[in-house]
Amino acid sequence: MRLSRYFMPILKENPKEAEIVSHRLMLRTGMIRQQSQGIYSWLPLGKRVLDKVNAIIREEQNRAGAIELSMPTLQSAELWQESGRYEDYGKEMLRIKDRQDRPMLYGPTNEEMITDIFRSSVKSYKSLPLNLYHIQLKFRDEIRPRFGTMRSREFLMKDAYSFDLTQADAIHSYNKMFVAYLRTFDRLGLRAIPMRADTGPIGGNHSHEFIILADTGESEVFCHKSFVDFDIPSVDTEFDDVAGLQKIFDKWTSVYAATSEMHDEAAFGAIGENDRLSARGIEVGHIFYFGTKYSEPMGAKVQGPDGKEHLVHMGSYGIGPTRLVPAIIEASHDDNGIIWPASVAPFDAVVINMKAGDEACDKACETLYAALQAAGKDVLYDDTDDRAGTKFATADLIGVPVQIIAGPRSVASGEIELKDRQTGARETMTIEAAINKLTA
Repeated sequence: MRLSRYFMPILKENPKEAEIVSHRLMLRTGMIRQQSQGIYSWLPLGKRVLDKVNAIIREEQNRAGAIELSMPTLQSAELWQESGRYEDYGKEMLRIKDRQDRPMLYGPTNEEMITDIFRSSVKSYKSLPLNLYHIQLKFRDEIRPRFGTMRSREFLMKDAYSFDLTQADAIHSYNKMFVAYLRTFDRLGLRAIPMRADTGPIGGNHSHEFIILADTGESEVFCHKSFVDFDIPSVDTEFDDVAGLQKIFDKWTSVYAATSEMHDEAAFGAIGENDRLSARGIEVGHIFYFGTKYSEPMGAKVQGPDGKEHLVHMGSYGIGPTRLVPAIIEASHDDNGIIWPASVAPFDAVVINMKAGDEACDKACETLYAALQAAGKDVLYDDTDDRAGTKFATADLIGVPVQIIAGPRSVASGEIELKDRQTGARETMTIEAAINKLTA
């Protein structure tokens, strides 16, 4: 992508309305634009990051055996009345009526709808276990949306829903998602700590929030410091291994970790002083097991091996991609801008032409640009006639992992310079060597 033809409306000054680093940087880099309170457009740079986040989420959901579908954003109020949640949910739910005066709502979550889909299609235990997920825009009319897309009214959510014959089967499905979440956040460059959590309006009696520690976190969290040394489950984890997944779950829940709602001061105080950690945290995922909370009122049953009908046991599992993007920025930035993990960076590299219009510089940059694109790399080519300082500032601000710098003096010697955005390390090498290194 040539920067001269790209839509990236960078702001020179920090926006006054931005209270935290991620909101400020997302506005400055032209990733997002606010349309109304708590509602944002995702501009091209932000959309590229969001798509890469979603791709990793999908890969790990699929690896764990979940199956993707797509449900509508507007839901019939009848389903929520059937479950008993329509009046209980509160003013966060946007309630509307269609032209036939039928009550509708803009879905804040999908437990009722997925239960309706299940009960109309699945009749036998032989179709279980089943886990269905989608990535969809949702709406909750937050009384105080803030921090950009960290806490917005309209947001993107990956929500999965599991269906099992027994509680034991359902706990295994819960453990699958628990492990998938550990892998997902690690691939996004985050160390997420699973903490016992309140179930809130979703309901249920078994729940964990996945928290990353950050000064701008909305809630106080308490945990044992040993979490930083726990190994992330490997790519070849066997998700049908009941005992193996339970062992991983037991390991990650073997030491104290809880949100403020579930905090036990006595249990926390029993931890050695040097091992206690209390901090602010950002919730990036939440998983629930809630048994028959929805299947019972909505009649979601299957025929069991005994020939009798059984209520299915359910769980739900959420990750907020539009919340994850600012969370990654909160965890990875410096005074000059964003430092993207390579897995979600909008571009793999940026080619900086220090003197656009110079024949030698143009030729070198075109060679680099073409070779990297041919190798399947996402490349941004800064072919603008901006000053060198502006080009460097832009490259640092948007946080692309590798900067390839081509100036008249270095090109005359047949060389270019590579800069690592995270470490700041610079290395001079030939164009051919740079191509080989970046495409290896």
